[in-house]
Amino acid sequence: MGGAIDVDLHPALPGCRALLPYLEPFWREVIASRGIDELDFALYPRGAPLTARADWRHGDGLAGATVEAVRREALEPFGTSIGICNPLFGAPALHNADLAAVLCRAANDWMAAEWLDNEPRLRAGILVPVEDPVLAVEEIERRAADPRFVHVLLFGGAETLLGRRVNWPILAAAERHGLPIALHAGNANRHAPTANGWPTYLIEDHTTFAQTFQSQLLSLIAEGAFTKYPGLKVVLLESGFGWVPNFLWRSVKMWRAMRQEIPWVDRSPARILRESIRISIQPGDAPEDPVGMEALLEMIDCDELLLFATDYPHARFEGEAALPPGLPSRLHGRVLRDNALAIYPRLEEASP
Repeated sequence: MGGAIDVDLHPALPGCRALLPYLEPFWREVIASRGIDELDFALYPRGAPLTARADWRHGDGLAGATVEAVRREALEPFGTSIGICNPLFGAPALHNADLAAVLCRAANDWMAAEWLDNEPRLRAGILVPVEDPVLAVEEIERRAADPRFVHVLLFGGAETLLGRRVNWPILAAAERHGLPIALHAGNANRHAPTANGWPTYLIEDHTTFAQTFQSQLLSLIAEGAFTKYPGLKVVLLESGFGWVPNFLWRSVKMWRAMRQEIPWVDRSPARILRESIRISIQPGDAPEDPVGMEALLEMIDCDELLLFATDYPHARFEGEAALPPGLPSRLHGRVLRDNALAIYPRLEEASP
């Protein structure tokens, strides 16, 4: 077996100023004149304890800010042969679609030049301005020619549910190029992240975000995205997976009762999940004891569901204990490498 495939690394984009060399003169002037170059645009609060593990947080700069740091802290310790970079940059949340598109484009160019060109083990997601599907497709088409970009990176909370037909051009472009859609924890703050309004504390946002993933997944299923685009694959990043059995039970039950309303959903939501959905193992929210974990996996009934991820540099585990402690040894090879190769065709094409 080859080295591990880490599907969720977070190199630190230090802010808009770092993107100025990758912008056209007009946009450099716009960003400088508005003071946008002074903004951070990070999706996570930099100083929050979960944002960076203590031993990965350095006093001389941001966690995960250099290729050398990622090699030393995320690639070498875990025997990682391929790591997929997902910069948590908030450009897609901007209401100005043109500026969002320009900054997404610059962030992708920055990723290619500063990271992918300097470390052959790294791959990346294509960051797109999801609130404007036309501009999002343009960026997918522009970057799809580079095999080092292996999925389309979207944030879980957006203005519209991803399954809505207005977003189908994004799904079509992803399927056409063999790129999974990667939904990552994050929010454009178009709507409150809970059904009852805005929370007060970060713990509320983190805990309830599983609901956002479930609503996006159910939208894709109910709207018929997986029927319209049978080759579409979706990867959930930082979603946890302890909620999956309950989601399957309820969605299957409701589908059986209400399938007349959505006749295009030609197979069970459980079958669609097992065929087309994959989930990263961090943050782990499953039972820590082997018996509990086996029971959970039996309820899900899919050995191909889980993908290895460290979620570097977020604080999810101590030392090198990235695999959930109760994960059966029979699944280690699948989780560390095989499942990712099955869902990411580009990893085989451009394997180091």
